[in-house]
Amino acid sequence: MALNCPNGYSSLRRCGAAMEAVRQTMQLWQSIMKEIGGRFGTSVLSYFSFLKWLLMFNIFSFLVNFGFITIPQLVQGSNITNCQGFKGLELITGAGHFRQTVMYYGAYSGSEVNSRYNMQLAYFFTIAAYLVLCAVSLIYSMASSFRRNFVLSDAASVSAWRLLCSWDFNVVNEKAVKLLSMSERMKKLGGHLCAWVLSIGLAASSCVAIYYLCQYSLGVLDEASALLLPFVVSLLNLVIPLLCSLLTQMEHYSNPRTQIYVIILRNVLLKMSILGILCYHWMNNVAQSNLTCWENLVGQELYRLVIVDFFFLMIGSFFGEFLRRVIGTKLIPKLGVPEFDVARNVLDLIFAQTLAWIGIYFSPLLPIMQMIKFFLLFYVKKISLSQNCQPPRRSGRAAQMQTFFIALLFIPSFVGALSMVAYTVWCLKPSDICGPFQGLNTTYEAVSIWMESVDRLQFNWVIWIYDKMITSELFFFLLSLIILVLIYFFWQITQGRKLLITLLKEQIVNVSSCFNVSAVQFGHFTNYCT
Repeated sequence: MALNCPNGYSSLRRCGAAMEAVRQTMQLWQSIMKEIGGRFGTSVLSYFSFLKWLLMFNIFSFLVNFGFITIPQLVQGSNITNCQGFKGLELITGAGHFRQTVMYYGAYSGSEVNSRYNMQLAYFFTIAAYLVLCAVSLIYSMASSFRRNFVLSDAASVSAWRLLCSWDFNVVNEKAVKLLSMSERMKKLGGHLCAWVLSIGLAASSCVAIYYLCQYSLGVLDEASALLLPFVVSLLNLVIPLLCSLLTQMEHYSNPRTQIYVIILRNVLLKMSILGILCYHWMNNVAQSNLTCWENLVGQELYRLVIVDFFFLMIGSFFGEFLRRVIGTKLIPKLGVPEFDVARNVLDLIFAQTLAWIGIYFSPLLPIMQMIKFFLLFYVKKISLSQNCQPPRRSGRAAQMQTFFIALLFIPSFVGALSMVAYTVWCLKPSDICGPFQGLNTTYEAVSIWMESVDRLQFNWVIWIYDKMITSELFFFLLSLIILVLIYFFWQITQGRKLLITLLKEQIVNVSSCFNVSAVQFGHFTNYCT
């Protein structure tokens, strides 16, 4: 028996290693991710990891919505009486036959399924639970990534590298140094100011154009003409960021990370401003109009934005990467082969995911279109990367960039989408002739009606939580205060640990210097003795 035990243990270890290898092989795009990371580095790999992460979000959203909202409605039967035939144009416009399906809010009824399953509560709590889980996942990912890549990272080497790489060794006179630094600062400040004024002006003019286009599209009933608004939005999201990138290259930033952050901030300003105008249009013009089933109209516009945005992402890959490679290799060889623009492509993903989060209330099955979009986009970007791009010449802190991307996905993307959905649920009146909440003043009123019908003797604790916590402003005030205190407490702990690390490093330097002095003195002493 003693002889067989090692053989059995080694067999178990080999079996476990084989199962682990099989598990890694079965992971989505595992071999492709390794190939991208080995060929183009971690900065480019962060984009594809981010895309895969967002795909998992949409898969989870689709499974939850389909399981708890769509399947019960299909079991109960359709809420639509007259159906239109399928023409094919619906795949792009989202109207026509799709208007009659469970793709949109209006196809769901508020009656109970088999006298037990309350569709109103299922619709409300399914979307609420999904958004809460998204918030928890984003906060946890952002906090862990920040702790790993910022708190525990060493910035001393970066400062030394920046000093060595940015100093002009031809300037040795102190007065010349001061004059040169002052003139360069004024020149750079003027260039940065002009670039920011131009970028803000482009964003503001884009918002004005979108606002007036929204006013025009409100009365458009033709399906083909309804594509004008998403076409202009996607065109602006494609052209303006390219102009902002050109402005940033003309500013000549010495630090590549600073240049990337500036590009990101300008693009975020543009995209979030456009989304803000669209949300204002949906919550005020569309929701307050006399249109029948306004939720379906908002869902259709979001569907068209998702689809047209996908087409423009393909066009962006063609013009931004393929055409740029042809120009750099055939016409202007000085330009060379382009690099993969991680910042611009990640912001396109954040914009697309924001649309999906806003549309979760108006189109519960919109995540399935987002799944198909991200799945195809992964292979298109992978092929374009392999055929048209070269590895980045300058390496940056890819891990810290990943943290910054997650932070942008949370604020302002997720928080903005959550605010839009929350305002719709708590403040806007649902349509009177369609949807699960027809006849109610607000969507949240369904929860209040359900709480009034609950047996207070049997579910006394539920009533107490609802009265004392959920509907109490004092509870949320105290909860916010506790969260702020905890944030300050952990921030102080982090600062104390960073100070302790600094002191320990100083002690190591002092001990090493003392050791060197002692070694020198000992050498002198031995020479004197001999």
